[in-house]
Amino acid sequence: MAVGGAPNWGVLLMAYGGPESLEYVEPFLLDIRGGRPTPPELVEEIRGRYARIGGKSPLLTITRAQAAALEARLNREQERFRVFVGMRHWHPYIASAVDELASAGLRQVVALCLAPHYSRMSIGAYFKKATEAFETAGGGFDVRWVEHWGDRPRFLDAMAENVRRALAKFPRQERSEVKVIFTAHSLPARLVADGDPYDTQLRSTAAEVARRVGEIDWEFCYQSAGAGGIDWLGPQIEERVVDLARAGCRTLLVAPVGFVADHVEILYDLDVEARQAAEAAGARLERTDSMNASPAFIEALAEIVFEAAA
Repeated sequence: MAVGGAPNWGVLLMAYGGPESLEYVEPFLLDIRGGRPTPPELVEEIRGRYARIGGKSPLLTITRAQAAALEARLNREQERFRVFVGMRHWHPYIASAVDELASAGLRQVVALCLAPHYSRMSIGAYFKKATEAFETAGGGFDVRWVEHWGDRPRFLDAMAENVRRALAKFPRQERSEVKVIFTAHSLPARLVADGDPYDTQLRSTAAEVARRVGEIDWEFCYQSAGAGGIDWLGPQIEERVVDLARAGCRTLLVAPVGFVADHVEILYDLDVEARQAAEAAGARLERTDSMNASPAFIEALAEIVFEAAA
């Protein structure tokens, strides 16, 4: 039972955002593109992707469930924390969450993105928005920034357990032949050339998860690359599954280590596009479950917050 008392820490839990219905796809894209209109054919293409996964993004619902579970876990023994959800590109925005923090009188804050690996293009952009919001809210906040957490043992253990459970989907006699493909969202390749740690952190996470699982054939690749015209980190999952199938790999397991919740990059890019590509080439493709609000993942997040607030 939690000991009573007013919370004195806020947790700013940040995620990307997503449209809650098909009518919001275009304004969501407008936000992502910094106010530049999206070509109509691209709007329709992306609207079609959301239509295939239920007509909306489940991300906000999942993030709120993660926040509620995290707050309950943090306050199990003593009432110290309140958790606020802020989205980078859709409602409720990061600035709104910071306003709520300020209104609640909370000036000590742990700022945490629901993305385990640092890149200045991703986490750096979240932190920039949050910093601006803290300044607009009057400043005076003691913010503990959690830059990356893809190397935390509890997170790695939870990922490894998900891989083990997913391998059990295959007949026992086939499991040693399954190719495990760890994935994460692609970013422009120039970032790595400029010294960004994203790729190195991801490959380290994949290797650590594989080591925990033990005796698996695995590799790492990227997914969900943006538009052409620039080089993106690769190889890309939809191409790689075809290459593997043609080389004789008939059982594939995709394990997205760069994501912790179901959203369009999981439910469409992997469950629809990558699976269709694999099946057309003669391979079976399965996927590990997302972390979402699973107890093991919430324990991992709680440990991160406790350490940051110490």
